[in-house]
Amino acid sequence: MNLAQCAVLTLLAFSLALTLWAARRTRSRADFYAASGRISAWQNGLALAGDYLSAAAFLGAAGLFMRQGYDSLIYAVGTLAGWPLLLLLFAEKLRERGRFTLGDILTSRFDTSSVRALSTISSLLIVLFYLVVQLIGAGKLLGLLFGLPYLPAVLLAGLLAIVYVALGGMLATTWVQIAKACLMLICGLVLAAGVWLKSGASLPALIAHAEALHPAGHGVWLPSKAMHNPWEVLSLGLGLVLGLLGLPHVLMRFFTVPDARAARASACWATGIVALFFTLNVVIGIGAIVFVSHAPAFLDVHGKLIGGDNMAALHLARAIGGTALQDIVAAVVFATIMAVIAGLTVAGASSLSHDLYAGLLRRGQTSEAGELAASRWSVIVLVLLAVGLSTWFQNQNIAIMMGLAFGMAASGPFPVLLLTLFWPGLTARGAVAGGLAGLLGATALIVAGPAVWVAVLGFAHPLFPLANPALCSVPLAFVTAWAVSRFTRQ
Repeated sequence: MNLAQCAVLTLLAFSLALTLWAARRTRSRADFYAASGRISAWQNGLALAGDYLSAAAFLGAAGLFMRQGYDSLIYAVGTLAGWPLLLLLFAEKLRERGRFTLGDILTSRFDTSSVRALSTISSLLIVLFYLVVQLIGAGKLLGLLFGLPYLPAVLLAGLLAIVYVALGGMLATTWVQIAKACLMLICGLVLAAGVWLKSGASLPALIAHAEALHPAGHGVWLPSKAMHNPWEVLSLGLGLVLGLLGLPHVLMRFFTVPDARAARASACWATGIVALFFTLNVVIGIGAIVFVSHAPAFLDVHGKLIGGDNMAALHLARAIGGTALQDIVAAVVFATIMAVIAGLTVAGASSLSHDLYAGLLRRGQTSEAGELAASRWSVIVLVLLAVGLSTWFQNQNIAIMMGLAFGMAASGPFPVLLLTLFWPGLTARGAVAGGLAGLLGATALIVAGPAVWVAVLGFAHPLFPLANPALCSVPLAFVTAWAVSRFTRQ
């Protein structure tokens, strides 16, 4: 058994121990959905960062910077810009008005089955797309580390997620995410410090070396051809910023703290942690250009990076600290994926059991024990569905699903939630119409755009010119909600 396998098994054993500890403290639906509001501000801040910082934020960002330089900064800044907005707009109000899910906030104002159904559908779609992407990553990484075929590997990852969430609920998920956030920060600090020391402790020398090696030269700090269209950049930034404000698994974390003040403080903690991590990622990306992109040990016979650009951070770990550091970073990446899967599963299962089963099917006529049992069954159903979908999409472009998840989050839940909290003129029909227009509009524009219409379906030209739909789908949701509310206000 090599070091990577030992590290993965150690982290899994630690996570299971946390789950068993949390299972003894999860007795009610409040415990399962929101840890009964017992999470402190700094703990929730770490968990928020852990929930949001997926493996793509670590591996993908380093690989993107190595190849395209400046473009990765657009993703980093766009992602980071959403956190202050989350703090200003939603943090306190979510804690004051919410209980367990986003459906609770919407139905606190519009107590209709159509509004709860909209909340359930949008939450489940976003969670499923996000969850499938993470499961694909977990399955492929387990296969790489342990030599397992994809299906057994992804089933094992799904089983671990079921154990984490069904037994420990939100409390277990929170502490798994806290541990994962700490491990990711430590890995980021070690890699960034290693890059700095390996370059002679001189940041100007490191930058000059990167410019000399990168094909774009000084242009590594300028937008690539893919970002020359200002409308594309604006749409991408809008989707990243507003997508964060519509992600169910991020928003429901504000129900886990004791009061609105703690919700505000936890958002501040998360903003600082995410900002630090993306700053470290820039140094890691520069290090990948210098120490990985031209190193023969990391290139195949065609001169391409072994394993693809997403492996740049792992190769950099080997260049800095040898195989031992590479194995440890690989184990942390797997723990990162599992923590995000756990957070997504809690959000999806809560929507299934609380909004769909208890709210729509039973009309609130269910016992707490019955709803808690439904929550645990929902975990199993959701994970098995996501595992099945992941086997179908394992060889497809997962970036499309991530784009769809963010496009839906920015265009569906975010406009409805914002108008529900801040516009007295919104009606129930306006909320439903706006949410559906945003969801369907984002989906249609992504399919008609270059990512699907050209790259997948093989047509010569896209029907919609932008790869990111937010610039059109977000205004569509707001205008639809306003127009329908105006004509149905009576």
